[in-house]
This record gives sequence, structure tokens and C-alpha cells, in this order.
Amino acid sequence: MTISASLVKELREKTGAGMMDCKAALTEVKGDIDAAIDWLRKKGLSKAAKKAGRVAAEGLVGVTASGKSGAVVEVNSETDFVARNEQFQEMVTKIASLSGAAQGDVAKLLATTYPGKKTTVEEQVKELIATIGENMNLRRTAALTVKDGVVADYVHNKIADGLGKIGVLVAVESTGDKKALENLGRQLAMHIAAANPQVVNVEDLSKEALEHERAIYVAQAKADPKNAGKTDEILAKASEGRLQKEFVNQAVLLKQVFVIDGKATVTDILKKAEKDLGAPVKVTGFVRYALGEGIEKKEDDFAAEVAAAVGASN
Repeated sequence: MTISASLVKELREKTGAGMMDCKAALTEVKGDIDAAIDWLRKKGLSKAAKKAGRVAAEGLVGVTASGKSGAVVEVNSETDFVARNEQFQEMVTKIASLSGAAQGDVAKLLATTYPGKKTTVEEQVKELIATIGENMNLRRTAALTVKDGVVADYVHNKIADGLGKIGVLVAVESTGDKKALENLGRQLAMHIAAANPQVVNVEDLSKEALEHERAIYVAQAKADPKNAGKTDEILAKASEGRLQKEFVNQAVLLKQVFVIDGKATVTDILKKAEKDLGAPVKVTGFVRYALGEGIEKKEDDFAAEVAAAVGASN
């Protein structure tokens, strides 16, 4: 099959690999970009640890938290210009204020009566689309609660109270002093915004994810000329060390180095907090929304289009 220049360009942007390596990878896997990322990683030609698309969608993340509960929403718009519109900001704030009751159910949130009106959230979004003339979408929502403790929040790249580009909620359970717990929770939320963990505990990592990463590291070890002649058992053991250091310790919140401290792990920070508070402290969950993550916005490659048109006319 023919591999387009735009596909090679996309793979290069995602992996940092060379142009010819990207083309070879795509040719090998018949244009499947996710499989091509794995192919490059196995050959040691890419440092990409995750299959993450470029953040392309605009809009705002809205966060609200109080005491033992909190909620977060993402409302997308076509341009950042609309995200700075006061009407849009007001709408996202009000939707966020309703999101706790929806408990992560977008359909339920859309059907909720909009504050101060007889219409629903969905109808309000449509009304603002007609007013501003740009498409908008309530993409997702989530909520956290604790039995005893706090749900702390943090907004990064904040443009108004509770509104920004990254929104984080973290649920921390403890019978200790609530004010101190709130301070700890906010620091943890800031850490999560910066470090972007995938799960709280090692046990939360799926077996599929671990096996996938393990296979990548083993393939890399076998492809390294320095390992020529080494047994599969030795290579597997070396790969396991890399798996823990480069994947598990980066993906698991409790294993990460606390960004505010720069030395201790999050587990160490929680143990210290337990001594200070005189009670056990446990992170029971977190939510991190980065605006537009996972949404790919098609970018027209004019040069590639011209080349394709010339090729078609010959």
C-alpha cells in the first residue's frame, strides 16, 4: 500500500523517529499508526511511552469541590477565542456546579435543568451555539466522594475560578485534621496535574498494559547489539528492571517522586502525613482532565496535498 506523507509526518511528530524509519514502520504494519509506534519502540527508534495523540480541541475544563465531594467537566469549543468568552465561561461554571449529581453520567447531566431556566443543559449548549456561531460539546464528566476525608481540587492554566486547561480532583480519606488534609490534598492534586499518573496503586494496572510494555522492553533488549549472546532469561530480568523503573514507577501515583519535594515518593509523603495527622491517610481515587486529550484535530498538509494532486494528474 502507499503510505501518505501526512501519515509519516503524524508518526514522526508522535515518536520523534526519523522520516525513513517512520515510513518503514508504516509500510511494515500497513499504515496502522498505533502498530507503527510499537514497531519503532521495539527497534529502539522511538522514546514514546504512550500512544497519546496531540491535544487539539479547545474549550474549558470546569472543576468544583467542597468537603467530601467534587466533580469535573470538559466542555469543548472550536477555538480558544470562544473559551475566553464570558458567556461560555459562565455556562461551563454552571454546568460544573450541576455535575456532582450526575455522578459521571453525561446523558444525565445534559438532561438536568439549567440554573435559572426551564430548559436543560443540552438545550442551553445549543442556544449558545446559535448565539456565538461555533460548535460546542459537553464531552465528559466525573465525580468523586469520600466517606471521611476530603476531595481536593486544582486547576492549571486557570483563566477564571474553577476554569482552566487542566482540572484535577483527588479523594483523600482520613479521620485526621481536615484543614491539614485539605492542604495535603491540594498538593497531591498539583502533583497529579504535573506528573499525570495513570492509576493510584500498582494493583490497578491492567495485566494487558503490563504485558504490552514488558514485550516492548524485551524486544528492545534483543535488538541491542550490546546484548548479543545473552540468554533470554538474562534479557528478561534486565527488561523487568526497566519495566519497573520506566513504566510502573511513572504510571502509578504512589510510586512517583513527589514533584513538590523532588526526592520522596508519594507513598513516603503519605506516611509522613499520617504521623503529622495522627491517623491513617489513603488516596482512594483521582481524576485528571487535560483539555482535548485524546482528540485528534485533522491538520491539512498543503504540501502533501499538492504533491498528491500532481501525482494524480501524471
